[in-house]
Amino acid sequence: MGQPNSDAGGGEGIRKRSCGCSKQDFLPEESFKSWGNYAKALKATPARLLDRLTARSGDHIELVEMKARSQHEMKKSLTWWDLMWFGIGAVIGAGIFVLTGLETKKHAGPAVVLSYVVSGVSAMLSVFCYTEFAVEIPAAGGSFAYLRVELGDFVAFIAAGNILLEYVIGGAAVARSWTSYFATLCNHHPNDFRIHVSSFPDDYNQLDPIAIVVIIVICTLAIASTKGSSRFNYIASIFHVAIILFIVIAGLTKANPKNFTPFAPYGPRGIFVASAVLFFAYVGFDAVSTMAEETKNPAKDIPIGLVGSMVITTLAYCILAVTLCLMQPYQQIDEDAPFSVAFEAVGWGWAKYIVAAGAIKGMTTVLLVSAVGQARYLTHIARSHMISPWFAKVHERTGTPVNATATMLAATAIIAFFTSLGILSNLLSISTLFIFMLVALGLIVRRYYVSGETTSSDRNKLIICLVLILGSSIATAVYWSLSNGWIGLVVSNSIWFLSTLALWLGVPQAKKPRVWGVPLVPWVPSLSIAINLFLLGSIDKASFERFGIWTGILLVYYFLIGLHASYDSVMESKMVAGEVNNSV
Repeated sequence: MGQPNSDAGGGEGIRKRSCGCSKQDFLPEESFKSWGNYAKALKATPARLLDRLTARSGDHIELVEMKARSQHEMKKSLTWWDLMWFGIGAVIGAGIFVLTGLETKKHAGPAVVLSYVVSGVSAMLSVFCYTEFAVEIPAAGGSFAYLRVELGDFVAFIAAGNILLEYVIGGAAVARSWTSYFATLCNHHPNDFRIHVSSFPDDYNQLDPIAIVVIIVICTLAIASTKGSSRFNYIASIFHVAIILFIVIAGLTKANPKNFTPFAPYGPRGIFVASAVLFFAYVGFDAVSTMAEETKNPAKDIPIGLVGSMVITTLAYCILAVTLCLMQPYQQIDEDAPFSVAFEAVGWGWAKYIVAAGAIKGMTTVLLVSAVGQARYLTHIARSHMISPWFAKVHERTGTPVNATATMLAATAIIAFFTSLGILSNLLSISTLFIFMLVALGLIVRRYYVSGETTSSDRNKLIICLVLILGSSIATAVYWSLSNGWIGLVVSNSIWFLSTLALWLGVPQAKKPRVWGVPLVPWVPSLSIAINLFLLGSIDKASFERFGIWTGILLVYYFLIGLHASYDSVMESKMVAGEVNNSV
């Protein structure tokens, strides 16, 4: 116990644990057979926790044993074309129509185009890290599976639990925004299509039935067929691209080059402050990595799909930013509806309806891709028995995780029906950046550490370098947030550079990627760690409080249920493989 889990078989033994609808299927593990068993399990919590903290999963376990626990396999129907459009659909939502105006006016001026470049490059670093993992471990769990292999069950569960909450909250916010934009498109006030209930608290009294209908339609699409969802997504995304082309072409006919001066009125700091906010316009691609299990040729399709979608998205954002800044002086750009107001300023007020249609399309595909992605996260967590294996069920005919999809979207619908957009917006999560950082960290561990092969000396040097990289990155983020000086930044960035250099020159890589690998390791993942921690420093206090509260809830659940269920599952798998000599 406490050693990395074996990659040996066990799949057939796990297949017997079906995911039907009986009471037994929700808690089938030995620890929950009786109250006596549960009491014994609770007494063994410290030893079991130590085992789960020190054990790591294996590629074979994630790719073979975990899949067997879903009874039926997901259909391999996706190509690079599907993944690329899923990436575009997941990332290009309504945010581009709002964030650009806000950051142009408040922080960057016309230099907002450089902010988009900085954010795009930062996002690309994370895309590279995700891509190598998705090619090497093409499992539905995405980052949950990657972190289980490299950093262990405990870290993977806490990270995945937080991102699932973000998916639910983010989906609810998008669904309510969908109603608001739809009302605008129909020439109504955003709240006209909501039901006001005066007896409810203020932030929960605007009931939104349209959001429920939208989520039900999305849920039906996601359950019916992944390939069908893909077709709907790229048709809708092509429509969105057409709207973006209209905005660019029509906007440039009203361009005035004088509006591009001064180019950077707030200086270099303003460019980087804006880039920290605009990074969130690129979030969403991680959902695409969860579709690797359904990809026909992961080695070819995933790199093309993920990297291609990010390149197209970055170009689209930069061109839209240039167009907006050429249409109006940056001081006059509206913070809430920049493109609509810009077209009204040049006498094309009717164009706001086209902008609204583009925003609705963007939100629709964001909802669809997140629905597909979050269900696969939940499915793989259930395969590990950290939550009920009932959620791992894959439908025999559709090849989709029906239970996980319906459950996640039901939670999203309930929150969207009652909760105001203001409340949801204040819960912007740090989970995505946290997981991006962990995935980059996991990639360095994967390349530089193999249990039983890496020497103690190399392992210790790796740990020291990682501690210095993390510490200097955190110091940079804190100093940037609290001070306008530069001395501290020079010191912290120098430590980051020297520690990454020491890792590059002083520690030999223990593992090479089999098919596709991130270039310039450890520089790319190390820079990704630094950037994601830097961006975490720009997040508001409320998000950190939510992160702490929800993580506390996850810990309580893990210690009472998840730890014992997953431990029993691992022990059963090892017993089938003849590997367990004793147990706690």
